[in-house]
Amino acid sequence: MGANMNSDPAEPRPPARNRSLFNNIKFFVLCHSLLQLAQLLVSGYMKSSITTIERRYGLTSQKSGLLAAFNEVGNTILIVFVSFFGSRVHRPRFIGGGALLACLASLLMAMPHFLSKPYDYTDRISSSSDNSSGLCQSESTLITSSSNQSCSLQESPTQRMVYPLLLLGQLLLGIGAVPIQPFGISYIDDYASKKNSPLYLGILLAVTSIGPAFGFITGSFMLRFYVDFDKISKDDIKLDSKDLRWVGAWWLGFLVASCLLFLTALPYLFFPRNMPKEDCADDVESKPDCKQQQQQQQQTDQEPSLLQFLKSFPRIALRTLRSPIYLLVVLAQVNLAALLAGLATFMAKFIERQFSQTVSFSTMMIGAVCIPLAVLGTVLGGVLMRRLNLSVNGASKLCTAAILICLFSATPLMLIGCPTQKVAGVFPPSSDALSCSAGCRCPQEAFNPVCGSDGVEFRSPCHAGCISMEADINNKATNYTECRCVSGLGFALPGTCGSGCSHLLLPFMALLGVTSFIASFSQTPSYMMILRTVPTEDKSFAVGVQYMLFRVLAFMPGPVLYGSVIDTTCILWGKKCGKHTSCLYYNLDRFRQRFLGVQVVFVCGGLLCFLLTVVVLRRMARHQEPQPERKGGYELVNGEKKTENISSKEKELKGIKT
Repeated sequence: MGANMNSDPAEPRPPARNRSLFNNIKFFVLCHSLLQLAQLLVSGYMKSSITTIERRYGLTSQKSGLLAAFNEVGNTILIVFVSFFGSRVHRPRFIGGGALLACLASLLMAMPHFLSKPYDYTDRISSSSDNSSGLCQSESTLITSSSNQSCSLQESPTQRMVYPLLLLGQLLLGIGAVPIQPFGISYIDDYASKKNSPLYLGILLAVTSIGPAFGFITGSFMLRFYVDFDKISKDDIKLDSKDLRWVGAWWLGFLVASCLLFLTALPYLFFPRNMPKEDCADDVESKPDCKQQQQQQQQTDQEPSLLQFLKSFPRIALRTLRSPIYLLVVLAQVNLAALLAGLATFMAKFIERQFSQTVSFSTMMIGAVCIPLAVLGTVLGGVLMRRLNLSVNGASKLCTAAILICLFSATPLMLIGCPTQKVAGVFPPSSDALSCSAGCRCPQEAFNPVCGSDGVEFRSPCHAGCISMEADINNKATNYTECRCVSGLGFALPGTCGSGCSHLLLPFMALLGVTSFIASFSQTPSYMMILRTVPTEDKSFAVGVQYMLFRVLAFMPGPVLYGSVIDTTCILWGKKCGKHTSCLYYNLDRFRQRFLGVQVVFVCGGLLCFLLTVVVLRRMARHQEPQPERKGGYELVNGEKKTENISSKEKELKGIKT
């Protein structure tokens, strides 16, 4: 018996163990799909809640953009090591550990809510003080004392820890996500049969695409609840979701996502380090692929060390980047990725401000319209490429055509929008606009928008010179009367006047959806261009470098760039305790032109790179003469495979797929 074991160390496991649920690659695919869905739900939810967090804690758009991009920091640093470790480690346990770390990070993201005092918006109506109603009054001593008390809470050490806690949570989320997708894909590719492997990877790609959509839809649902519904009674909630001061329960989704991550991480603790290949479970001896797999597992320890890998990393990276087609396609994808990163973070805010919609509705538009259409475009792009049997040359033309059409559909978006509403003393700027309320001693920090009967908006009832108000049985204002600054009937209704062109939302969303659909057509062909123009031995590394460039050049700077651009369009910053907080009013024309203008710039960048790939491929084809009599390798001529006996180095330089 001992001799048999020594002569065949790769003896198949007992049938009972092979039938174990955790020894089944199909069950692994199911678990990994659920885990990726949970992990990407957190990512999408963060994007959907970012502007709400901005309003809750008084952040600028630049700061919220940095927060959105911060999870890429840890991810970028560690992704190199993931490409090295590969099958050297117990991949299922590393995936489970990363998921548990993401679970902890999600809890950490929700922590500021429980450490903070209840949300203290300005002019909050209180039964204990009439002065907090925000009406025009000659005395404001109580308001000042209340403001001082609020400032002492604002400057507390706990409050100062909010932003660093959110940054730390995002950093840990990025680190936890590092092993999940690469290790999961390589594990499935190793142990799935050749026949089923594309199907399993296709399932994972679909989940990867719809995961963020679930995050946005979850955000839309959670943001309908008031942020402090767990701290105060329902009767004390005086705002509704249409109020510009409304803050939804942004923290609730992180708790839900944390529970999902914990549950989906548990199965990975029970998967084996190695399992029989899917079609090797019954008969190992008669299948050469099965024996080859077992030999590869035994040779893992003979692979280069980490130090050797790190030394060779720059050389392999330079060799990969030397391929002109690879470099151009990656740069095109970087432009589109930067576009996507910025739009996913701030498009909901754009819709909210531009068309006077609630935060939850704006978020729903992204999750239910734009992302599904982008997923559909990605799938159809792959189907089209397969049906037409496109070569690399054909794929480059398809990508160029898709981005060119996308440019034509994206540019008109800059023309569909609303003018900035009239806000007394803010827009259009006027020095004497609020002279009528000069004697009211309105607090500088007051922000409780009201819409005058003359169609002009005021920052607060005090700025409108309103002396009295009408309220319902819950002491919620329904009408402000005797307003000195309001011409005509002299009354004002609570809430913003709005931009007055919400009817343009439908054509805008239709055009935005078409743009997302067309742009995503280029995703699958561009990936295939990379895989077909990189030497076989460098494929996995090339994909790793591609994702690293995505993070460094697109996902990290993209949201910060968009946030900085948005901040330049602010015409009135909020103030609290003498410090600037989030923006209260934007110049909507500038917001639309600059925000969507950056989008057009990135589309043009992607189009230029794809056009250059067409030019380079034509030039390569012109310099390569087909030689049918040669045999051995594959040469790319006019985008087609031609047999030719050439060296591996020549293949690499010419962009040939082996």
